[in-house]
Amino acid sequence: MCVLIGLVLLVGGTLTALLAYGVFGTGRAQRPLLDPVVVDTFRAHPTPSRIIAIAAGLLIVVFGLVWAARSVRPERRPDLILDTAPDTAIVITAPAAAEAVAGQAATLPGVARARARLVGDDRTPALRLTLWLSDDADLAQVLRDLDEQVLTGARASLGVDELPVAVRVELETPGGAGRRVE
Repeated sequence: MCVLIGLVLLVGGTLTALLAYGVFGTGRAQRPLLDPVVVDTFRAHPTPSRIIAIAAGLLIVVFGLVWAARSVRPERRPDLILDTAPDTAIVITAPAAAEAVAGQAATLPGVARARARLVGDDRTPALRLTLWLSDDADLAQVLRDLDEQVLTGARASLGVDELPVAVRVELETPGGAGRRVE
């Protein structure tokens, strides 16, 4: 959605620049935005013009409310079905998978504690991982160990070839509250 808005603004800016440079004719930038014929049509038919303007405004408001509601909705936490049989199914719940990954990540050298969330849908899950590192941790080594030891096993256990991971790294402080590293 942001890409669409960005493209509309880019096209509008480009058209404005072309208008200012005289590509659409000389003196066009000094003329009114709406052609006088269009303005006369609006004045001749005020009721339909108002109805169309109100409907367009309401449509924009509804679109904005739907967009805002979708933006603040929490991410889905999928349960993964590994094997199905006529009588049974093997299901890994999202909290169980996340807890297992966080538990393994917390055992890595340099990691003081870890938290994980499995998000997305059951066909394409993703992982949100927060690591709190001790002061003596080597970040590059922690990330290598995370990929080689934890994430490889998680992909195999969950039965997925790809598992996108967003890692948030914070520094552990003596009081327990972390400092974010950007």
